[in-house]
Order: sequence, then structure tokens, then C-alpha cells
Amino acid sequence: MTSRYNELLWIFTQLPHDYVVLDTETTGLPDEKGLPDIVSLGITVVRNRETVESIEFEIRPQRRISEEAQAVHGISNVQAAKFESFDFQWQRIAEYLNDQLIVIHNASFDWPILFDHVDRWDLVLPKIQGVFCSQKAAIPWAQAINLPCSERGPSLDTLTKTFDVEDLRAKGEGIHGAKIDSCQAALVVEVMRHYGNMGET
Repeated sequence: MTSRYNELLWIFTQLPHDYVVLDTETTGLPDEKGLPDIVSLGITVVRNRETVESIEFEIRPQRRISEEAQAVHGISNVQAAKFESFDFQWQRIAEYLNDQLIVIHNASFDWPILFDHVDRWDLVLPKIQGVFCSQKAAIPWAQAINLPCSERGPSLDTLTKTFDVEDLRAKGEGIHGAKIDSCQAALVVEVMRHYGNMGET
């Protein structure tokens, strides 16, 4: 892969070596009724730039899952009705987030939804180091090489293919999942860190 514009990935070289990656699957997209509900929440723990743990929390939504969302993540309303509620699982989730930098691919989608759930259940968000959006951070580099890129930035699928990173979703017939997507994002972030460190060659 060309290294001509690697300097545009410099922000990834500034990430700490320890962080957590978060991803959610939801009942759909925001609409006139407000933000969607979380159906599953995945967290991948990165220590010294290596994935050491991945976990998925299956969460019972209060809203119905749209057909479009079911097609993306494969979770039906019947399945989701058997999941535990968000507030019941929050303490465990919060322990993973406590005092961590949280990396999210498309943070402008996932983070407000998580925050909405914390408010809805009158819970407390733990102290964190901040939230880093790997999708938006990749925009300058993606635009420089004419990579397909929405206003949110290049998709995780696009970056996976461009950097020739192992496609974890392929093992699950392309189905999205909060756990597998957080793992995929961690792989991509570390590859972008690697190229950002290379500079001009």
C-alpha cells in the first residue's frame, strides 16, 4: 500500500497503547421518536497495542428492532426479548470503560446512544479519558487517496479492505456484530498507527 500520505495518519500514532474499543448494534436509526435502543454492545480491550479481551453484552431493547437492522446484525425481536436490560448490565459495562480512552468507529452514532441509555436509566457514566472517533480521524488520509468516504469518514469495511486486514466478519457470512466489529476496529486502528509511524518512504 502506498505510503505517500502516511503523515495524514499521524493522529493514530498519538493514541495510548492501552484503550478500549466500543461498538453497538441497535434497533435501527434515529427517527422522529428519538434515538434507537441498543441491542448488543461490544467492547474490545487493547493492552500494549494487542487485543487481550473481547466481550459482548446482549441488551433487551424497549423499542422494536426494524427489519433493516435485523438484516444487518441478525438479531430478531424474539431473541432480544430474552436479553437482560441495560441497567441490569451497566455496572459490568462501566467497569470496562472506567478511566479508559474509548475508541469508536463512528462515535457520533454510538456515543450519543450510549449516553441516552445512561440518562434514561438514571445511571452514572464512569470517569473516562475521552472518546476517539477512528472514522473521522481517517478522513484526511482517505480523501487524499480518493478512498470512498462519506461525511462521517471511511467505513470499517473500506479500511479493512484497503489495508488488507483480516476480515473477521467474513467468518460470520458478513453479519455485523458489536463484539466482532469492535475487534475489527481494533485491528484497523493498530494498522493505521503502524502506517502513521512509517512516514515517507
